[in-house]
Amino acid sequence: MPPSPSHPGVEPTFASSAHRPAADGLGATRPSDLRNSTFGSTLFEMPAEVLAAGPVPVFDVCHVGVVLRAVLFVNGVVAIGTLFAAGNLSTWMGLATVASTVALPGVLLWLVSACLLQRPLGALPPAAQWTAVLVLGAASGVFGWTLGSLTGLDPFVRSHWVAPALAGAGMAGSVFQWLRMRAKARLPADTTAKLAELQSRIRPHFLFNTLNTALSLVRLDPARAEDVLEDLAELFRVALTDTGEAVTLGEEVELAQRYLAIEQIRFGDRLKVSWELDPDAASARVPPLLLQPLVENAVRHGVEPAPDGGIIRVRTRVKMGRAVVSIVNTVPGLPSRPGNGIALRNVRERLRLMHDVAAQFDTRVDRDVFRVQIVVPL
Repeated sequence: MPPSPSHPGVEPTFASSAHRPAADGLGATRPSDLRNSTFGSTLFEMPAEVLAAGPVPVFDVCHVGVVLRAVLFVNGVVAIGTLFAAGNLSTWMGLATVASTVALPGVLLWLVSACLLQRPLGALPPAAQWTAVLVLGAASGVFGWTLGSLTGLDPFVRSHWVAPALAGAGMAGSVFQWLRMRAKARLPADTTAKLAELQSRIRPHFLFNTLNTALSLVRLDPARAEDVLEDLAELFRVALTDTGEAVTLGEEVELAQRYLAIEQIRFGDRLKVSWELDPDAASARVPPLLLQPLVENAVRHGVEPAPDGGIIRVRTRVKMGRAVVSIVNTVPGLPSRPGNGIALRNVRERLRLMHDVAAQFDTRVDRDVFRVQIVVPL
């Protein structure tokens, strides 16, 4: 998807998602010629409890946050367990250090194995999953004990392999139970019902405005009316059918372009959009319907209340092996209608659920602009 040109000092231009040029205004069509309802243009009325959709794998351990939590949990259990064998602080510190040195290779082996085998393990029935988890945990415990024995770490040279096998199985079972609870939290039993609720809350105001715009354009500019209806159809197709766990950033940018293409016609010269898109960032995986609520907020709070309109700048780039997305909109002198912040909380939570600590989501006001920045791994 080629980015639209954007140069300092030059009026930002807009490129729609269908790769067709679009003028900032309406040409021979004036914004006053287009009929709009008196309602707002919000596309979604997002319920706060709907935070994610799509299947969540139980063995989703291929994240830095999961690895850190698992390692800290095992080391914490080891530290508490060695308290029972230590007579004083110095002895306990020595035992805890040695035990952690032996446990670390085992827990890392279990995490790497679970990450590599997450698809076949996830396809097993629950009983088989538990069996595989415990067996793999026991093997990982024996692996750590073997390394300790080979390096002469006392007291593991004189211990029997049964103890580390049982400890490894117990630790693995505890971590797996936490992963199951985490997956249930991300995908509750009534996900289908909540998704249907979200879809039913697509507000009709945006639909009414867009259809009125298309009806007005049918007589004035039939080709643009067709473009508007195509963009509207794609927006609603994604909103009503896209329930996958992840999409590419490129797909999200295309959907945002379709939304802004419709709003561009409604606002005319009042809405100016600048795109700076890095093709290398398009392959990053993000939750579906991530950018559309953000550009919608930019229109609703940055452009709509301003008599002279405003500017929205969307930029994607690759930095240090991660995709960085920034959405910047001008802040009007007049306050906009106060929002409830649901869209921002929703985006933040869904990014956390998908990428954990590997993702970043920041919002801030810089002088006369409002900035949203998202960082996700490639």
